[in-house]
Amino acid sequence: MNASNHALIPHPHPASAMTPHPAPTLPLVVDVRSPGEFAAGHVAGSINLPLDSLAQQAAAALPHRDQPMVLCCLSGARSGMAVQWLRTQGYSQVSNGGGVSSVALQLGRPIERD
Repeated sequence: MNASNHALIPHPHPASAMTPHPAPTLPLVVDVRSPGEFAAGHVAGSINLPLDSLAQQAAAALPHRDQPMVLCCLSGARSGMAVQWLRTQGYSQVSNGGGVSSVALQLGRPIERD
């Protein structure tokens, strides 16, 4: 093997080989449906923050404006409105996951019922 071929073979740096990679941060799932809808079935580990009380409760319920969040509802319409509002309030990592079932499937979490 000549020197030019040797340069194409990746060799891990000893320090990087021993440094563990941080685990990916799981997003907080925020369900913006009504409490009754939430109780009927929600993504495991999600919190309920109804759209009609979002403006009053967001600061207390979601204190970390840089935390990754996925919002959901029945179809994605209410969660889309909530994402837009949260972005105007400085939340930088919010996304509209759409419906509850879609979010559960994408994150590999079960649906829970109260």
